[in-house]
Amino acid sequence: MNSTAFCPKCGGLLVPAADKKNMQCSCGYVSRSKADLALIEKTEAKELLKVKEDFNEALPKVKEDCPKCKHEEAFNWNLQTRAADEAETAFYRCCKCNHTWREYA
Repeated sequence: MNSTAFCPKCGGLLVPAADKKNMQCSCGYVSRSKADLALIEKTEAKELLKVKEDFNEALPKVKEDCPKCKHEEAFNWNLQTRAADEAETAFYRCCKCNHTWREYA
């Protein structure tokens, strides 16, 4: 087999065959080489992006009374927290006191 882990027939990625000795491709090609292959990926460490903790500015504002401070405006987002055939859960965060609550539909 050639020194790459790609199929010479179709160019697809070769994966270990069931016999664990050869490599095979989804097109049906099976290598007859006994060469040991290793997939090595090198990455460079880069500075991680810092995520801003206050993500509120990206959320829509709605008129909703805060149960804690009674402010009339809150940020809103929805998540599927239960089974797929059930309604989403609405989450709110008060624009004034940052209290977060949820409502089930």
